[in-house]
Amino acid sequence: LTPLPLLLNRIKASGLKLRFCTNETQATREKFVKKLQGMGFDISVAEVTAPAPAACRILKERSLRPHLLVHDDLVPEFAEIDKANPNCVVIGDAAENFTYANLNEAFRVLIGLEKPVLISLGRGRYYKETDGLKLDVGAYMKALEYACDVQAEVVGKPAKMFFESALAEMGVPPQQAIMIGDDIVNDVGGAQQCGMRALQVRTGKYRSVHTLHLHPMGAIMEKGEIN
Repeated sequence: LTPLPLLLNRIKASGLKLRFCTNETQATREKFVKKLQGMGFDISVAEVTAPAPAACRILKERSLRPHLLVHDDLVPEFAEIDKANPNCVVIGDAAENFTYANLNEAFRVLIGLEKPVLISLGRGRYYKETDGLKLDVGAYMKALEYACDVQAEVVGKPAKMFFESALAEMGVPPQQAIMIGDDIVNDVGGAQQCGMRALQVRTGKYRSVHTLHLHPMGAIMEKGEIN
């Protein structure tokens, strides 16, 4: 089985365009890239499509000033954004910052707005770390949606806009692109609604009981076989 870093090098050498599409919202893109480089991946920040920069573009375009409910390590991504007197809430995977007090503070900001705006850096249900599965931002997003009677604007996977942004960066039409990931909803479903094909990696957070109505064109098993 070819190690993944070497496989990605072959893809690049073949002339195929490549983007790392991540819902990572616990670190800046720079830290995310540094982590992967330490694992042997030849990757640059320019090759990463992530939710925080997309959210920042929206905030600037619409003159929105966010109350941030995000991980401490992600805050630098919003350094150039005006956060005084917030008129919206941005929520990401805040991990230990998802306390009752912090959620309630975000709720109070939203409920106090005439036209509440909730921007979520993803809609994931859970993710996997070395110590097991953990709740993702989607669970907390839904709580704020319910409490404030508002629908969140999702800028990470599986939002169609997220995949369209990655395709635009590469200059590739969706019919000529394929998404590879382990999440049947965020990776496979998000790519398919954008007109892309998708392969599901049956490792990581993969669960056979969560296939829902989505059907990838194939699956990559733990040992590298493709079904």
